[in-house]
Amino acid sequence: MGKYFGTDGFRGEANVTLNALKAFQIGRYLGWYYGQKNESGKARIVIGKDTRRSSYMLEDAICAGLTSSGADAYLLHVTTTPSVSFVVRTEEFDCGIMISASHNPFYDNGIKIIRANGQKIEAEIEEKIEEYMDGKVGELPYATRDKIGCTIDYSAGRNRYIGYLMTIPTRAFKNKRIGLDCSNGSASAIAKSVFEALGAQVTVINNQPNGTNINRGCGSTHIEALQNLVVDHHLDCGFAYDGDADRCLGVDENGDVVDGDMIMFLCGKYLKEIGQLRQDTVVTTVMSNLGLYKALEANGMRSEQTAVGDKYVAENMMTNGYDIGGEQSGHIIFSKYATTGDGILTSLMIMQAVIDKKSTLATLAHEMKTYPQCLKNVIVKDKIAAQENPAVLAASKKVTEELAGEGRILLRASGTEPKIRVMVEARTDEMAERCVDSVIAVIKEEGLTVE
Repeated sequence: MGKYFGTDGFRGEANVTLNALKAFQIGRYLGWYYGQKNESGKARIVIGKDTRRSSYMLEDAICAGLTSSGADAYLLHVTTTPSVSFVVRTEEFDCGIMISASHNPFYDNGIKIIRANGQKIEAEIEEKIEEYMDGKVGELPYATRDKIGCTIDYSAGRNRYIGYLMTIPTRAFKNKRIGLDCSNGSASAIAKSVFEALGAQVTVINNQPNGTNINRGCGSTHIEALQNLVVDHHLDCGFAYDGDADRCLGVDENGDVVDGDMIMFLCGKYLKEIGQLRQDTVVTTVMSNLGLYKALEANGMRSEQTAVGDKYVAENMMTNGYDIGGEQSGHIIFSKYATTGDGILTSLMIMQAVIDKKSTLATLAHEMKTYPQCLKNVIVKDKIAAQENPAVLAASKKVTEELAGEGRILLRASGTEPKIRVMVEARTDEMAERCVDSVIAVIKEEGLTVE
């Protein structure tokens, strides 16, 4: 974890933590860095953004930094994070930049950097960018005369990505009634046209972005609106995306939420049945529900766990050649088609399974029993001290013994805040909350919290 860059790029409140000067500096360094690596001496970098008001400001600043270092900036305009990953990977760009704070409120923003293979950039390069931003390296040379870079409209790249999505399903969605919640974000420009091209009857909500309504009471973090839409309009299912459309959650025909764990189970099982699940393995993070692991095992599949973050899931999948992995939050990676989480692709893969198996989303998803889960955050003075405290470890061990294999406890430090997250899965909601509270009580008794 760096000073500015976390597990998902540089993120913070626009013009407070992340301002135009920092965006310019990131552009300056990337333009110079990739220019040195490119045989022509000129880097080609593609940029996408979500619908936040500040995204336009940051895009201009990044472009100024890139072009002043001699790089050419290719603009996809409002688009999804996975579309930037797709274009970088398939059209031989040196790197890609996505301006988005994903599921955060509109006043936040972020800069995600994507390397040539479509995955998130290496931590080593982020460290070099931070050193430049903090003035720890000398000033970079400015391009002059005909070496100054150009800014180029590249909306054609986004259109090719849309066309690519349409080719993935092997069956049409004819007569399927589908609801989409586009979160007033990046999916607003893409999702509806993809589903309609595949023959679905589509009802869309929250696809009128105005720069400040992204993620506001909508999308995958506020899925109630989609649940009501599916039930009230008697739809077959619905899909909700986040601001940059790299995650997706489902709603079945009964209005029940289908989370990332359920998606990994039903899609993993489907891929296994058609012979496309290499090593019969699904990659998860440590936060996935215990019910997922039991369901995978019962259906002849195995799992591998990574640290929290789709970046780590992607690395594991790439290293070992696995086909599917993701997070409970709805970041799902299908490595045959993409190198990063893609919400629209995920919804297409779910529909493929539903149609191919002549079933319903509720039937497929609820083969997996979800264990009740309780998660509470505690603000602490020192995250490492809290995690390693003997009394806290003893309390955690006591909870594990009480659960007796029918649940689990996880203590995890937040990557961005001074918090310890205490999560327990158990047979009942009451037991899960009681176990969480017992550990938090010990954390407080040990004087580890901030009053």
